[in-house]
Amino acid sequence: MMTTPPDLFDIDLLARRRARLPAPETFLHREAAARVSERLIEVNRSFSAPAVIGWQAPVWAEELAGNPRLSGAPALVEDTEVLALERGAQDLVVHGLGLHWSRDPVGTLIQMRLGLKPDGLMLAVSFGGQTLHELRAALAEAEVERAGGLSPRVAPMAEIRDLGALLQRAGFAMPVADTERLTVTYASPLNLMRELRAMGEGNVMRQRRRVPLRRDVLLRACEIYQARWAGADGRVPATFDLVFLTGWAPSADQPVPKRPGSAVARLADALGTAERSAGQKAGED
Repeated sequence: MMTTPPDLFDIDLLARRRARLPAPETFLHREAAARVSERLIEVNRSFSAPAVIGWQAPVWAEELAGNPRLSGAPALVEDTEVLALERGAQDLVVHGLGLHWSRDPVGTLIQMRLGLKPDGLMLAVSFGGQTLHELRAALAEAEVERAGGLSPRVAPMAEIRDLGALLQRAGFAMPVADTERLTVTYASPLNLMRELRAMGEGNVMRQRRRVPLRRDVLLRACEIYQARWAGADGRVPATFDLVFLTGWAPSADQPVPKRPGSAVARLADALGTAERSAGQKAGED
């Protein structure tokens, strides 16, 4: 039975806000893309038909330019609900920091798998569960204290185990999920919030309050943030969990795990030890 994913985000509002940004802040995209480029160097494969998906796909393409594993310039694909990927046309698809806004992340991953040639590589980067945990905690505590309740202020981020499970559901072979943590410091919590807006990462949850955050709540959140996390120099940290999702389009040539009990050699023989029956103690013949 097919289920419709919950409509958590106002994607049209997200697009309008991003379109109004005169000069988006892209340092996180560049950092994530540089780490993807390093990972590609470790892959013993060259890619002649790569594609990059994301609203900052040109930035990612710049960071990937010159990578020795890429023999062709990446096709740039807009991160929309229906991806402009031709079936079986790419040997590499990179998705750059957009899955956290997807209304159907499994569907997005399936589209990427279908866009790959057999044994093609998919590499996506998404924000993980600890992303902006300091800001979320400070806003929640301030709102409960000053307004007597909570409202969604920062979009929820999936944990790595949940993101890894999406790869399996989407049908990727040899799925792997791992995390790299990036900590960025700011002069104040307000500077962080301004930069998040400049990144195009403002709050577009449908359940958000439609009125601006009250000034007293905002100031109290800044006080909590500063008191709890500021360093000796007065700067405050912001955590970004970068979850790297890797999977391969299925192919008949890929290695397949053997079924349990199919080994043709005993572990005892491989280790050069005597095999004992159940209940037999060491040293007994």
